[in-house]
Amino acid sequence: MFTTMRNAWKVKDLRRKILFTLFILLIYRLGSAIPVPYIHTNVLGTAFSRYDNTLFGMMNMMSGGAFSLATLFALGIQPYINSSIIMQLLTIAIPALERMQKEGGEEGQKKIASMTRYVTVLLGLLLGFAYYTMIRNAGALANEGVWAAIVIILSFTAGSAFVMWLGEQITEFGIGNGISIILFASIVSRIPSIIGSFASGVSNWANHVELTDELRASGVQVIHPVAIPIILIVMVLMIAFVVFITQAERRIPVQYAKRVVGRKMYGGQSSHIPIKVNMSGVMPIIFAQSIASFPATIAAFFPQPAEGTFWYNFLEGISNESIVYAIVLLVLIVAFSYFYAAIQFNPVEIANNLRQNGGFIPGFRAGRPTADFIARVLNKVTLFGAFFLGIIAIIPIIANKFVSINGLALGGTSLLIVVGVALETVQQLESQMLMRNYKGFLE
Repeated sequence: MFTTMRNAWKVKDLRRKILFTLFILLIYRLGSAIPVPYIHTNVLGTAFSRYDNTLFGMMNMMSGGAFSLATLFALGIQPYINSSIIMQLLTIAIPALERMQKEGGEEGQKKIASMTRYVTVLLGLLLGFAYYTMIRNAGALANEGVWAAIVIILSFTAGSAFVMWLGEQITEFGIGNGISIILFASIVSRIPSIIGSFASGVSNWANHVELTDELRASGVQVIHPVAIPIILIVMVLMIAFVVFITQAERRIPVQYAKRVVGRKMYGGQSSHIPIKVNMSGVMPIIFAQSIASFPATIAAFFPQPAEGTFWYNFLEGISNESIVYAIVLLVLIVAFSYFYAAIQFNPVEIANNLRQNGGFIPGFRAGRPTADFIARVLNKVTLFGAFFLGIIAIIPIIANKFVSINGLALGGTSLLIVVGVALETVQQLESQMLMRNYKGFLE
């Protein structure tokens, strides 16, 4: 990776793109530090500890901590991600949108992109209103008037729209996918606070060794120094595992029949159909965590139940640190993995394209037998990829049973996003350098 970056820096055009991307990220981080008016951020930060195990905790992670501080970019890139998912689903459900995407060419893609922007603004308004309601319930408003509410909601909406625009600028003039790069920067920006959390936990253990159990029961983070190298080793192993699976793919061999057109002979070559093991990326985890944490999100809007009551025990049982949550999360991840695989890969369409181009899979007749074989392979690969995502999502939950670290339950999602974006960006740099006849990472 560092070799690729060094070689890319030597290319004037790529160096300009890298600097432009860094400049946009600087603007994004500055916006993430500008507070929205009429909000007591110190009060909100104290009250936000209730929402760590909810959907808002995930949004805080994906915004780089800006969500808990109610800054201009508090909603981050989440509205755009949600609108992209909605439009992707609508193109499958609505035939007119599907035709526009497949047959409309560049003009059709522009129309769908424009619709995605409008949906982003609408979702920004909805999320902005929900966030304003949460802030008001937390007692963090300096002014509860109508004008203050309008300013706060519109500030959050404008911030999400501006972040969307920044991402598009990176995609067009910078390096990599802009939305992914911004998400990457948001997660990486929390590394100093994570290091500080580790240091604080070790310090609490060193100062109160005999009170460790009492401190942990009271919610104070306590970490045994021996746990630090174990955590680091597990993280390194998880990163290596994520890199290996992210790049893994199942290749179905394809043979093309020879055909004569005029005086030339075409075909006869061998190829393959690549099926990535982790075809759906991190989206199944994000969807699964959103649904699994929905009860805790709803409960966060109500007063905390008294300890020992039914509702208190129920919320403890479904928190993102419980075994029930881990099991539900694994089932939802598997379900959403199959759902995304069905959306992105159509075996019947692949089989028809092979038949039209004179291709066939050795040992299988063209048409339905080929489609059935591809479907079987896809199901097996998807199952493996789904359990891979489930393991990555559940390991931090299990680790949190032994080492209480704030936000550790979302560590698997963060790791997948960071590693995936880094690999994607390096591959794009590599391809651009190969186009310019420069040595790349593989050489």
